[in-house]
Amino acid sequence: MGKYYKGKYTVKNKAKYKGDYKNVVYRSSWERAMFRWCDENPSVVAFNSEEVIIPYICQTDNRQHRYFMDVYFKLTNGQEYLIEIKPRSQTLPPKTPKKRSKKYVTEALTYIKNQSKWTAAQEYANRRNMVFEVWDEHKLRSLGMKIL
Repeated sequence: MGKYYKGKYTVKNKAKYKGDYKNVVYRSSWERAMFRWCDENPSVVAFNSEEVIIPYICQTDNRQHRYFMDVYFKLTNGQEYLIEIKPRSQTLPPKTPKKRSKKYVTEALTYIKNQSKWTAAQEYANRRNMVFEVWDEHKLRSLGMKIL
């Protein structure tokens, strides 16, 4: 994701934020851009960050964990979204190297963990008539978000 950004986002439209609007933390410039987009977009009537928690079984250890969704938002037409923000590179399986390395193993485990989370999030969304999507830098830019 390039340079790492972290900080607190100041919600402008407090009535829109469903959760603790005083404690909205972004962990990347992409998340910050997404929060601003939700906050300022008149089509978004509600949003939050890490307020939707989805239990999942991770395929790497077969144990239950909790998945904190990056962003939830609801549009004026009533459609609700669960959004995970990830670099495109983390949404694709790692390329198998000629020689197995620690880096490859870490990337493979991260990919499997993400797939476990995303399967659980998709099932959660389906049961609630919501849309679950993973947004990368290309999607954010296509929506006009300025990302560093």
